[in-house]
Amino acid sequence: MNAKQSTSRLFTLVRTEDISGTSGTGVVAEGVEFSDGTCVLHWLSQLHSIEICANMHVVAAIHGHEGRTMVMYAT
Repeated sequence: MNAKQSTSRLFTLVRTEDISGTSGTGVVAEGVEFSDGTCVLHWLSQLHSIEICANMHVVAAIHGHEGRTMVMYAT
């Protein structure tokens, strides 16, 4: 059996307004979206946490803050 070709992508979360007062603005997290859609976020705030989400839809639902946070994929 051959291994599946990786299609993982790096991204950052860029926040224009911090409505929670926790993470700040600008680049607030870095992450990877794996081949199966699973996303891992590494938060850059003083709380330094790591989060695993089922997919990018979950990331957007939790952290999108009604368009105040954008996903920026690395090129």
